Amino acid sequence: MIKLIASDMDGTLLDENGEVPPETFDLIVALREKGIHFAASSGRRYDRLCQFFAPVKDKMDFVASNGAQVYVEGRQVGREVYSHLSVKRLARTVAMFDNMHLALFDRTKSYLLDDESKFVREIDKDLPNAERIWELPDAGVNIIKASIFCDDGNVMDNAYVLARELGDEFVFAPSGNAWIDAMQPHVNKATGVAELMDHYGIAREEVMAFGDSMNDYEAIRFVGTGCAMANGRPALRAVADRVVGYNYEQAVQQEMRKLLEAAEV
Repeated sequence: MIKLIASDMDGTLLDENGEVPPETFDLIVALREKGIHFAASSGRRYDRLCQFFAPVKDKMDFVASNGAQVYVEGRQVGREVYSHLSVKRLARTVAMFDNMHLALFDRTKSYLLDDESKFVREIDKDLPNAERIWELPDAGVNIIKASIFCDDGNVMDNAYVLARELGDEFVFAPSGNAWIDAMQPHVNKATGVAELMDHYGIAREEVMAFGDSMNDYEAIRFVGTGCAMANGRPALRAVADRVVGYNYEQAVQQEMRKLLEAAEV
């Protein structure tokens, strides 16, 4: 029996307008009443995810910032921050390339290492509370996420270059059309899901995860039932246990409904 569902947001749970379909809230509550926990698993920060799930944010869990923030029903149970030295090296490397622009995130702000006009916002890279900076935040600022915007749109080549330069310090995962997430080694959506499993005493075979992009790879491979979206990256679809429908068809909600119906039998 599935006891935990972990779903990515953009291109997965959200519809074509980047919104949570309203029925999702009722499904989350109904599943919880049957002992099935739901977690939003996203590159977005916790504060932004809470805005999406305002009606049910205290009745669900969050694996936010690609696993750097983990919350159980409003209580933080996990947090990972970047080392200041690693952030320095990342900034120096990105500065070598005119086509790449670095954004850093703490719990509430977005720090842009280039003029704001250099960045194009995407659904999951909306750069909340953006501040243009010329020097890195001091060591007392806890950076929980780092992303690189590629103005040439060539995320695969740029991710390769970054991995050759800094592959011992970061994992570079293409995210969206023109962004690359610079993830900490051993911190990802799978490690965040594992923290939830430890909290609830849930086994891997009791977990189902949904995703569409390469920052979902570890979670899809880790859980008992990894589901890739039909609109997902080919590599993710290749390793998934199942390929479900499209996000604009509300495929995740359809799977949630099936689990709820099975639990009621």
